[in-house]
Amino acid sequence: MKTETLKTNRFVIRKTLIGKGVNIKFTNAKGEKYEYSHDAVYEAHKERFEAMACFAKNKSYTQTYKMPTFCAELNIAK
Repeated sequence: MKTETLKTNRFVIRKTLIGKGVNIKFTNAKGEKYEYSHDAVYEAHKERFEAMACFAKNKSYTQTYKMPTFCAELNIAK
């Protein structure tokens, strides 16, 4: 499977990207760069995302300013 890279200006987990093997790169307003595997983050915190009202309603979770604190232990940010 070919790995796709999605460039964005915020951290995002989307239902439409689950299982697609997408890597996400984002740069916040301060110029801090992050890169992560969408599927790795989703699988590590699946229960958390599925319990979020925004994830049920909008089919996505976003964080504009940085990598969410609960993802820090995954050692995926660059």
